[in-house]
Amino acid sequence: MLREQSILTRLIWAALLLAAVEALITERFSLAFIALMTLGLSMAPAFVARWAEVVVPPGFYAAVVMFVGGTIFLGEVFDFYNRYWWWDILMHGGSAVGFGLIGFVLVFMMFQGDKYAAPPWAISFFAFCFAVAIGAIWEIFEFTMDQTFGTNMQKSGLMDTMGDLIVDCVGAVLGAGVGFAYLKGQQLGGLTATIEYFVSRNPRFFSKRRK
Repeated sequence: MLREQSILTRLIWAALLLAAVEALITERFSLAFIALMTLGLSMAPAFVARWAEVVVPPGFYAAVVMFVGGTIFLGEVFDFYNRYWWWDILMHGGSAVGFGLIGFVLVFMMFQGDKYAAPPWAISFFAFCFAVAIGAIWEIFEFTMDQTFGTNMQKSGLMDTMGDLIVDCVGAVLGAGVGFAYLKGQQLGGLTATIEYFVSRNPRFFSKRRK
């Protein structure tokens, strides 16, 4: 599995493992737990993909690893959310773009890769809705954690929640827009190439695909 990943992904995994070992040696067990949890969550998609026999672009793994590490490890352990005002925007925006792409691929799979089964705008709209729904569920999770366990995931409360949802919508538009461009035969650098990589490497999900 390691050989299938990009150098960046492997370097981040190695850094998390070293951080966990160092924290155990210095008896900072909470830091060790967070580092190991971050490592496990970032590796989970690779194991799920192998179990499901799905070929996933290496760039997607790298994006997941960076997001999980940035959210849990850098965001919480090193307090990036409070030290850098733009960190929360970066994490939410990046994840929304990713979920927009995932939503597009899932809807496209439902049509078995048939570009003409529905208008491109309709497929992209459902991809947008998927990404925004994930963002809303995350905000509910933050609210639940704050109310139940007394955490401060919502930071400034309503303003933080609404700001996150707005950023989620913008990111979802970008992700769904990439799917729209793909259906229209347009190239948007590595983003549309990522969709094409997934579609071409998993033909059993796209049996009605037409060039």
